[in-house]
Amino acid sequence: MTKEDRKNAYLYCKFRDEQFALYDEYAKRHGMMMKTLLVVNVLFYAKDGMTQKDICQRTFQSKQTVNLIIKNLLAENYVTVTEVPENRRNKIVRMTDAGRAYCEKVVRHITWAEDTAMSMFTPEQQQQLIDLSRTFTKNLTMLVGQERED
Repeated sequence: MTKEDRKNAYLYCKFRDEQFALYDEYAKRHGMMMKTLLVVNVLFYAKDGMTQKDICQRTFQSKQTVNLIIKNLLAENYVTVTEVPENRRNKIVRMTDAGRAYCEKVVRHITWAEDTAMSMFTPEQQQQLIDLSRTFTKNLTMLVGQERED
């Protein structure tokens, strides 16, 4: 590993952290926590709803975190939770009209910002960004999972 490798890893992670901070500040500006924003974002676009397990997988959050967010949204009447008849342990979470009204402007704006930021790249740059980010994530996942003595 070279000094340049370490510098570039630092810069890449700094940009990632800056993006997280942007999402966090945006969510707070609209009266919600960032993790809640992630959940309402996936639910807003899931017309038929989705299970809590699916929400966990899409937002990379724990079952406990998603469950707490769903309970809070349920208390505000922003979502409904219904059992799946063939498997009563699975429940479908759907946005209510009140929930859609609550988050529509916030979700649509952040989606527009993401889509517009991506559109500022050429198609080739977009593919390169996606490919390299996917590879970095795959490599990082493998390396974080390894125990190593320094």
